[in-house]
Amino acid sequence: MLESTTATLDAAVEYAEVEHLSMQQALNRALDDVLTADPKTLVFGEDCGRLGGVFRITDGLQAKHGDARVFDTPLAESGILGMSVGLAMAGFHPIPEVQFDGFAYPAINQIVCQIARMNYRSRGKLPMPVTLRVPSFGGIRAPEHHGESLEALFAHVPGLKVVSPSDAHDAYHLLKYAASRPDPVIFMEPKSRYWQKGPVDMRDGGTLSGARIVRPGRHLTLVAWGAMVARCLQVAELAAEDGIDVEVLDLRWLKPIDAEALARSVGKTRRAVVVHEAPLTSGLGAEVAQLITQQCFDTLKAPVERVTGFDVPYPSGDLEDEYIPNIDRILLGIQRVLEYRRG
Repeated sequence: MLESTTATLDAAVEYAEVEHLSMQQALNRALDDVLTADPKTLVFGEDCGRLGGVFRITDGLQAKHGDARVFDTPLAESGILGMSVGLAMAGFHPIPEVQFDGFAYPAINQIVCQIARMNYRSRGKLPMPVTLRVPSFGGIRAPEHHGESLEALFAHVPGLKVVSPSDAHDAYHLLKYAASRPDPVIFMEPKSRYWQKGPVDMRDGGTLSGARIVRPGRHLTLVAWGAMVARCLQVAELAAEDGIDVEVLDLRWLKPIDAEALARSVGKTRRAVVVHEAPLTSGLGAEVAQLITQQCFDTLKAPVERVTGFDVPYPSGDLEDEYIPNIDRILLGIQRVLEYRRG
Protein backbone atom coordinates (compact mmCIF):
# COMPACT_ATOMS: atom_id res chain seq x y z
CA MET A 1 0.00 0.00 0.00
CA LEU A 2 1.10 3.56 -0.63
CA GLU A 3 2.00 5.75 2.32
CA SER A 4 -0.23 8.55 3.60
CA THR A 5 0.25 11.99 2.07
CA THR A 6 2.68 14.49 3.55
CA ALA A 7 1.46 17.31 5.77
CA THR A 8 3.61 19.86 3.93
CA LEU A 9 1.38 20.02 0.87
CA ASP A 10 -1.80 20.07 2.92
CA ALA A 11 -0.57 23.12 4.81
CA ALA A 12 0.69 24.99 1.75
CA VAL A 13 -2.30 27.31 1.35
CA GLU A 14 -5.31 28.04 3.54
CA TYR A 15 -8.70 27.55 1.87
CA ALA A 16 -12.32 27.39 2.83
CA GLU A 17 -13.01 23.89 4.09
CA VAL A 18 -15.30 22.88 1.18
CA GLU A 19 -15.36 24.48 -2.27
CA HIS A 20 -17.43 23.71 -5.37
CA LEU A 21 -14.92 23.19 -8.19
CA SER A 22 -14.65 21.58 -11.59
CA MET A 23 -11.99 18.92 -12.01
CA GLN A 24 -10.03 21.39 -14.14
CA GLN A 25 -10.10 23.94 -11.32
CA ALA A 26 -9.21 21.31 -8.73
CA LEU A 27 -6.16 20.14 -10.70
CA ASN A 28 -5.04 23.73 -11.22
CA ARG A 29 -5.37 24.38 -7.48
CA ALA A 30 -3.38 21.23 -6.66
CA LEU A 31 -0.53 22.25 -8.97
CA ASP A 32 -0.52 25.73 -7.42
CA ASP A 33 -0.25 24.18 -3.96
CA VAL A 34 2.61 21.89 -4.94
CA LEU A 35 4.53 24.70 -6.63
CA THR A 36 4.04 26.89 -3.56
CA ALA A 37 5.13 24.20 -1.11
CA ASP A 38 8.16 22.86 -2.97
CA PRO A 39 10.57 25.19 -4.82
CA LYS A 40 12.07 22.15 -6.58
CA THR A 41 8.77 21.42 -8.37
CA LEU A 42 8.64 22.25 -12.09
CA VAL A 43 5.54 22.13 -14.32
CA PHE A 44 6.02 22.00 -18.08
CA GLY A 45 4.75 20.69 -21.41
CA GLU A 46 3.39 21.80 -24.75
CA ASP A 47 1.50 25.10 -24.22
CA CYS A 48 1.59 24.68 -20.43
CA GLY A 49 3.20 28.06 -19.80
CA ARG A 50 1.68 31.27 -21.16
CA LEU A 51 -1.43 29.63 -22.64
CA GLY A 52 -2.14 27.49 -19.58
CA GLY A 53 -2.53 24.23 -21.49
CA VAL A 54 -5.11 23.03 -23.98
CA PHE A 55 -7.51 22.27 -21.11
CA ARG A 56 -6.33 25.27 -19.03
CA ILE A 57 -5.12 23.02 -16.22
CA THR A 58 -1.99 25.18 -15.80
CA ASP A 59 -3.80 28.48 -16.34
CA GLY A 60 -2.22 31.35 -14.40
CA LEU A 61 0.57 29.27 -12.91
CA GLN A 62 3.36 30.79 -14.98
CA ALA A 63 2.26 34.32 -14.06
CA LYS A 64 2.30 33.39 -10.38
CA HIS A 65 5.38 31.17 -10.14
CA GLY A 66 7.52 32.44 -13.01
CA ASP A 67 8.60 31.06 -16.37
CA ALA A 68 11.57 29.23 -14.84
CA ARG A 69 9.20 26.90 -12.98
CA VAL A 70 6.18 26.73 -15.31
CA PHE A 71 7.19 26.71 -18.95
CA ASP A 72 6.46 25.63 -22.50
CA THR A 73 8.38 22.91 -24.28
CA PRO A 74 8.91 22.05 -27.95
CA LEU A 75 6.43 19.67 -29.56
CA ALA A 76 8.56 16.63 -28.72
CA GLU A 77 7.20 14.18 -26.15
CA SER A 78 10.40 12.15 -26.08
CA GLY A 79 12.26 15.36 -25.22
CA ILE A 80 9.76 16.32 -22.52
CA LEU A 81 10.11 12.99 -20.74
CA GLY A 82 13.86 12.76 -21.38
CA MET A 83 14.28 16.17 -19.76
CA SER A 84 12.17 14.94 -16.85
CA VAL A 85 14.69 12.15 -16.25
CA GLY A 86 17.59 14.58 -16.08
CA LEU A 87 15.72 17.00 -13.84
CA ALA A 88 14.79 14.22 -11.41
CA MET A 89 18.41 13.03 -11.32
CA ALA A 90 19.41 16.61 -10.47
CA GLY A 91 17.05 16.73 -7.50
CA PHE A 92 14.01 18.42 -9.02
CA HIS A 93 10.39 17.21 -8.89
CA PRO A 94 9.16 17.36 -12.50
CA ILE A 95 5.43 17.39 -13.31
CA PRO A 96 5.39 17.12 -17.11
CA GLU A 97 2.22 17.06 -19.18
CA VAL A 98 1.61 15.04 -22.32
CA GLN A 99 -0.96 17.16 -24.11
CA PHE A 100 -3.16 14.20 -25.15
CA ASP A 101 -2.92 10.54 -24.22
CA GLY A 102 -2.24 9.46 -27.81
CA PHE A 103 0.84 11.68 -27.84
CA ALA A 104 2.48 9.53 -25.15
CA TYR A 105 3.54 6.87 -27.65
CA PRO A 106 6.62 8.77 -28.91
CA ALA A 107 7.87 8.97 -25.29
CA ILE A 108 7.39 5.27 -24.44
CA ASN A 109 11.14 4.64 -24.59
CA GLN A 110 11.86 7.36 -22.02
CA ILE A 111 8.98 6.26 -19.78
CA VAL A 112 9.70 2.52 -19.86
CA CYS A 113 13.48 2.38 -20.18
CA GLN A 114 14.47 5.40 -18.08
CA ILE A 115 11.79 6.79 -15.76
CA ALA A 116 10.47 3.39 -14.68
CA ARG A 117 13.89 1.74 -14.26
CA MET A 118 16.29 4.39 -13.01
CA ASN A 119 15.68 3.83 -9.30
CA TYR A 120 16.07 0.06 -9.74
CA ARG A 121 19.11 0.45 -12.01
CA SER A 122 20.87 2.74 -9.54
CA ARG A 123 19.95 0.60 -6.49
CA GLY A 124 17.97 3.46 -5.00
CA LYS A 125 20.56 6.18 -5.54
CA LEU A 126 18.56 7.92 -8.28
CA PRO A 127 14.85 8.02 -7.43
CA MET A 128 12.48 9.32 -10.10
CA PRO A 129 9.88 11.59 -8.44
CA VAL A 130 8.21 12.30 -11.80
CA THR A 131 4.44 12.86 -11.91
CA LEU A 132 3.39 12.52 -15.55
CA ARG A 133 0.01 14.12 -16.20
CA VAL A 134 -1.83 12.48 -19.09
CA PRO A 135 -5.25 13.80 -20.22
CA SER A 136 -6.83 10.41 -20.89
CA PHE A 137 -9.73 8.43 -22.34
CA GLY A 138 -12.45 9.62 -24.69
CA GLY A 139 -15.78 11.37 -24.41
CA ILE A 140 -14.91 14.76 -25.92
CA ARG A 141 -15.39 13.86 -29.62
CA ALA A 142 -11.75 14.54 -30.47
CA PRO A 143 -9.91 13.42 -33.64
CA GLU A 144 -7.73 10.32 -33.87
CA HIS A 145 -4.87 10.03 -31.33
CA HIS A 146 -6.62 12.52 -29.02
CA GLY A 147 -8.51 9.83 -27.11
CA GLU A 148 -6.85 6.64 -25.87
CA SER A 149 -7.01 4.31 -22.88
CA LEU A 150 -3.42 3.38 -22.03
CA GLU A 151 -3.75 2.19 -18.43
CA ALA A 152 -2.91 -1.47 -19.16
CA LEU A 153 0.24 -0.44 -21.01
CA PHE A 154 1.50 1.70 -18.12
CA ALA A 155 0.34 -0.70 -15.39
CA HIS A 156 2.32 -3.52 -16.99
CA VAL A 157 5.63 -1.66 -16.55
CA PRO A 158 7.52 -2.42 -13.31
CA GLY A 159 8.51 0.76 -11.48
CA LEU A 160 5.50 2.85 -12.46
CA LYS A 161 2.47 3.68 -10.35
CA VAL A 162 -0.77 4.55 -12.16
CA VAL A 163 -3.76 6.49 -10.82
CA SER A 164 -6.93 7.98 -12.29
CA PRO A 165 -9.31 10.28 -10.37
CA SER A 166 -13.03 10.24 -11.10
CA ASP A 167 -14.16 13.57 -9.60
CA ALA A 168 -12.88 16.99 -8.57
CA HIS A 169 -12.31 16.07 -4.91
CA ASP A 170 -10.10 13.12 -5.78
CA ALA A 171 -8.37 15.03 -8.57
CA TYR A 172 -7.22 17.69 -6.10
CA HIS A 173 -6.02 15.35 -3.38
CA LEU A 174 -4.64 12.54 -5.54
CA LEU A 175 -2.51 14.91 -7.63
CA LYS A 176 -0.97 16.43 -4.52
CA TYR A 177 -0.46 12.94 -3.13
CA ALA A 178 1.14 11.68 -6.35
CA ALA A 179 3.48 14.69 -6.42
CA SER A 180 4.70 13.82 -2.93
CA ARG A 181 5.75 10.29 -3.93
CA PRO A 182 9.41 9.38 -4.49
CA ASP A 183 8.38 7.09 -7.36
CA PRO A 184 7.16 7.91 -10.88
CA VAL A 185 3.37 8.18 -11.10
CA ILE A 186 1.32 8.19 -14.29
CA PHE A 187 -1.61 10.49 -13.48
CA MET A 188 -4.43 9.72 -15.94
CA GLU A 189 -6.96 12.55 -16.02
CA PRO A 190 -10.37 11.74 -17.60
CA LYS A 191 -10.78 14.51 -20.15
CA SER A 192 -14.55 14.21 -20.29
CA ARG A 193 -14.75 15.01 -16.56
CA TYR A 194 -12.67 18.21 -16.63
CA TRP A 195 -15.74 20.47 -16.60
CA GLN A 196 -17.85 18.50 -14.12
CA LYS A 197 -18.19 20.34 -10.80
CA GLY A 198 -18.46 18.89 -7.33
CA PRO A 199 -17.63 19.57 -3.68
CA VAL A 200 -13.95 19.46 -2.78
CA ASP A 201 -13.02 19.18 0.88
CA MET A 202 -9.77 21.14 0.78
CA ARG A 203 -8.63 20.03 4.24
CA ASP A 204 -9.46 16.31 4.21
CA GLY A 205 -8.78 14.04 1.26
CA GLY A 206 -9.64 10.90 3.17
CA THR A 207 -7.73 7.69 2.46
CA LEU A 208 -5.81 8.23 -0.77
CA SER A 209 -3.81 5.03 -1.07
CA GLY A 210 -6.41 2.62 -2.43
CA ALA A 211 -9.86 2.11 -3.91
CA ARG A 212 -13.02 3.66 -2.49
CA ILE A 213 -16.68 2.73 -2.39
CA VAL A 214 -18.65 5.57 -4.00
CA ARG A 215 -22.01 3.81 -3.70
CA PRO A 216 -22.68 0.92 -1.31
CA GLY A 217 -24.83 -1.99 -2.45
CA ARG A 218 -25.72 -5.63 -1.78
CA HIS A 219 -26.40 -7.49 -5.02
CA LEU A 220 -23.44 -6.78 -7.31
CA THR A 221 -20.22 -4.75 -7.52
CA LEU A 222 -19.44 -2.49 -10.48
CA VAL A 223 -15.67 -1.83 -10.65
CA ALA A 224 -14.55 1.19 -12.68
CA TRP A 225 -12.10 4.10 -12.80
CA GLY A 226 -11.86 7.53 -14.38
CA ALA A 227 -14.89 8.67 -16.36
CA MET A 228 -16.58 5.28 -16.16
CA VAL A 229 -17.22 5.76 -12.42
CA ALA A 230 -19.82 8.45 -13.12
CA ARG A 231 -21.44 6.26 -15.76
CA CYS A 232 -21.59 3.33 -13.35
CA LEU A 233 -23.28 5.55 -10.77
CA GLN A 234 -25.93 6.39 -13.37
CA VAL A 235 -26.38 2.68 -14.05
CA ALA A 236 -26.70 1.94 -10.34
CA GLU A 237 -29.51 4.47 -10.00
CA LEU A 238 -31.38 2.90 -12.91
CA ALA A 239 -30.84 -0.61 -11.58
CA ALA A 240 -32.25 0.48 -8.21
CA GLU A 241 -35.56 1.21 -9.92
CA ASP A 242 -35.80 -2.54 -10.59
CA GLY A 243 -34.81 -3.46 -7.04
CA ILE A 244 -31.16 -4.24 -7.87
CA ASP A 245 -28.83 -2.79 -5.24
CA VAL A 246 -25.50 -2.12 -7.02
CA GLU A 247 -22.26 -1.23 -5.26
CA VAL A 248 -19.84 0.98 -7.21
CA LEU A 249 -16.13 0.65 -6.46
CA ASP A 250 -13.83 3.37 -7.80
CA LEU A 251 -10.51 1.56 -8.21
CA ARG A 252 -8.52 4.84 -8.45
CA TRP A 253 -5.06 3.23 -8.25
CA LEU A 254 -4.57 1.06 -11.33
CA LYS A 255 -1.14 0.10 -10.08
CA PRO A 256 -0.88 -1.04 -7.38
CA ILE A 257 -4.45 -2.36 -7.43
CA ASP A 258 -6.21 -2.41 -4.07
CA ALA A 259 -6.88 -6.16 -3.98
CA GLU A 260 -8.15 -5.96 -0.40
CA ALA A 261 -10.91 -3.51 -1.34
CA LEU A 262 -11.91 -5.71 -4.27
CA ALA A 263 -12.11 -8.75 -1.98
CA ARG A 264 -14.18 -6.90 0.63
CA SER A 265 -16.69 -5.57 -1.87
CA VAL A 266 -17.12 -8.65 -4.05
CA GLY A 267 -16.95 -10.92 -1.01
CA LYS A 268 -20.08 -9.13 0.17
CA THR A 269 -22.03 -8.86 -3.11
CA ARG A 270 -20.71 -12.15 -4.62
CA ARG A 271 -20.98 -10.79 -8.17
CA ALA A 272 -18.84 -8.35 -10.16
CA VAL A 273 -18.81 -6.43 -13.44
CA VAL A 274 -15.67 -4.53 -14.49
CA VAL A 275 -16.16 -1.50 -16.77
CA HIS A 276 -13.44 0.29 -18.75
CA GLU A 277 -13.00 2.17 -22.03
CA ALA A 278 -9.93 0.25 -23.25
CA PRO A 279 -10.27 -2.74 -25.61
CA LEU A 280 -11.33 -6.04 -24.04
CA THR A 281 -8.33 -8.23 -24.89
CA SER A 282 -5.53 -7.86 -22.32
CA GLY A 283 -7.24 -4.81 -20.85
CA LEU A 284 -6.79 -4.01 -17.16
CA GLY A 285 -10.19 -5.55 -16.52
CA ALA A 286 -8.61 -8.96 -17.06
CA GLU A 287 -6.19 -8.37 -14.18
CA VAL A 288 -9.01 -7.09 -11.97
CA ALA A 289 -11.16 -10.11 -12.83
CA GLN A 290 -8.30 -12.48 -11.98
CA LEU A 291 -7.72 -10.81 -8.61
CA ILE A 292 -11.43 -11.09 -7.79
CA THR A 293 -11.57 -14.72 -8.87
CA GLN A 294 -8.44 -15.60 -6.94
CA GLN A 295 -9.68 -14.07 -3.70
CA CYS A 296 -13.43 -14.70 -3.95
CA PHE A 297 -13.61 -17.99 -5.86
CA ASP A 298 -15.50 -19.85 -3.14
CA THR A 299 -18.14 -17.15 -2.77
CA LEU A 300 -18.69 -15.96 -6.35
CA LYS A 301 -22.14 -16.75 -7.72
CA ALA A 302 -21.13 -15.99 -11.33
CA PRO A 303 -18.00 -15.43 -13.44
CA VAL A 304 -16.70 -11.86 -13.43
CA GLU A 305 -18.16 -9.96 -16.38
CA ARG A 306 -16.31 -7.27 -18.36
CA VAL A 307 -17.97 -4.40 -20.24
CA THR A 308 -15.32 -2.59 -22.25
CA GLY A 309 -14.35 -0.92 -25.48
CA PHE A 310 -13.92 -3.09 -28.55
CA ASP A 311 -10.76 -4.63 -30.00
CA VAL A 312 -10.26 -1.86 -32.52
CA PRO A 313 -8.17 1.34 -32.47
CA TYR A 314 -9.80 3.98 -30.29
CA PRO A 315 -12.12 5.73 -32.77
CA SER A 316 -12.39 9.42 -33.54
CA GLY A 317 -15.23 11.47 -32.10
CA ASP A 318 -18.04 10.55 -34.49
CA LEU A 319 -17.85 6.88 -33.41
CA GLU A 320 -17.18 7.36 -29.69
CA ASP A 321 -20.77 6.68 -28.66
CA GLU A 322 -20.59 3.26 -30.29
CA TYR A 323 -17.24 2.42 -28.71
CA ILE A 324 -17.37 3.66 -25.11
CA PRO A 325 -19.44 1.45 -22.75
CA ASN A 326 -22.86 3.03 -22.47
CA ILE A 327 -25.62 2.60 -19.92
CA ASP A 328 -27.42 -0.11 -21.91
CA ARG A 329 -24.29 -2.23 -22.35
CA ILE A 330 -23.47 -2.03 -18.65
CA LEU A 331 -27.04 -2.92 -17.67
CA LEU A 332 -26.83 -5.89 -20.02
CA GLY A 333 -23.62 -7.00 -18.30
CA ILE A 334 -25.36 -6.79 -14.94
CA GLN A 335 -28.25 -8.83 -16.29
CA ARG A 336 -25.92 -11.58 -17.55
CA VAL A 337 -24.26 -11.87 -14.15
CA LEU A 338 -27.53 -11.88 -12.19
CA GLU A 339 -29.09 -14.48 -14.47
CA TYR A 340 -26.08 -16.82 -14.50
CA ARG A 341 -26.84 -20.36 -13.38
CA ARG A 342 -24.17 -23.00 -12.84
CA GLY A 343 -24.51 -26.16 -14.88
